[in-house]
Amino acid sequence: MLASQQLRRLVRDGTIAAKVPIEERQYQPASLDLRLGDTAYRMLSSFLPEQSAIAQRLTVQDLFQADLVMYELDLRRGAVLEKGHVYLVPLAEELALPRTLAGKTNSKSTTGRLDVFTRTITDFHARFDEIRAGYRGKLYLEVVPRSFSVRVAAGMCLNQLRLFSGSPAVNDAEIRRRHTTDRLLYRDVTPLPDRELRLDDGLFLRINLTGEQKIVGFRAKKNSQVLDLSRIGHYDPADFWEPLPRHRNDTLLLEPEDFYILMSKERIRVPPDYAAEMVAYEAAVGELRAHYAGFFDPGFGYGAGDLHGTPIVLEVRPHDVPFLIHDGQTFFKVLFERMQERPEKVYGEGIGSSYQFQGLTLSKQFKPYRG
Repeated sequence: MLASQQLRRLVRDGTIAAKVPIEERQYQPASLDLRLGDTAYRMLSSFLPEQSAIAQRLTVQDLFQADLVMYELDLRRGAVLEKGHVYLVPLAEELALPRTLAGKTNSKSTTGRLDVFTRTITDFHARFDEIRAGYRGKLYLEVVPRSFSVRVAAGMCLNQLRLFSGSPAVNDAEIRRRHTTDRLLYRDVTPLPDRELRLDDGLFLRINLTGEQKIVGFRAKKNSQVLDLSRIGHYDPADFWEPLPRHRNDTLLLEPEDFYILMSKERIRVPPDYAAEMVAYEAAVGELRAHYAGFFDPGFGYGAGDLHGTPIVLEVRPHDVPFLIHDGQTFFKVLFERMQERPEKVYGEGIGSSYQFQGLTLSKQFKPYRG
């Protein structure tokens, strides 16, 4: 995976470009935040442009003849994206990648915690969130608010881009070796014993249902007002979320298609020479999506090596059937990826890292939950 200083060089040489210059705030230790452009298109449905350039599908001479576009929204002064609708936004950044570089995209943590589902699409490609090696062209972001209608504006960042060469994945044997020398998981302030480390093409973690502030999570309310993403620390959690108290049996019944904020039992550390990514779906642990924003920068929960890890906040949506979970149940999987260089600044070192010391934390638009 490429580090921030390598991304800066790619911006300087035009591999990553934008009409409005890329800003310092967009650089993260192993990723670049991507900005919304000036226009959003309300779509009839999601789609993948395997056989066409996306711009061709967005050119509308007659809305009554359009197969995908319903109408346009001007984002320059802000606009509301309504819950349950599909929008497509051309992003400000464009790419001209060499054949040695490919990319991935993820929702930012704040985006995921608001249940705003985002996926990147590119011309002539049949997969979401993947940028094929050598891609030259525009980037487009599909945005689907699932729980709340949200107000967004041009220049906001809802997702992030990572670039890599070769195969950066770290195998189970290396993860196990690294845990013995530089602990990757803690439980409270105690390193997780080697015998409790569970690996199977990635590192499995467990769910915490014993509670923090006497609650174990939050469930999104069915109806609420519009949530403006530009307002930080503004909203009362009670207007949007239902707190979930700890059950006497330390269990929780997840209802199909409800959206939950939960927390991991373990605290994770990502050393500066690694990045990490959560697997959104893991069939072995149930029919549910366990994360919408599954990327952890180098230094997350690690800092300068002096932190005992950070809990992972989970965005969970079960499918099909009710699903009963219990405290300590194996719940999701994390993959580690090798960095080409140590980032010039790691997560938590003066880059406005919002969630380095998080507990059971809602997105930054909300006031702290007081119980």
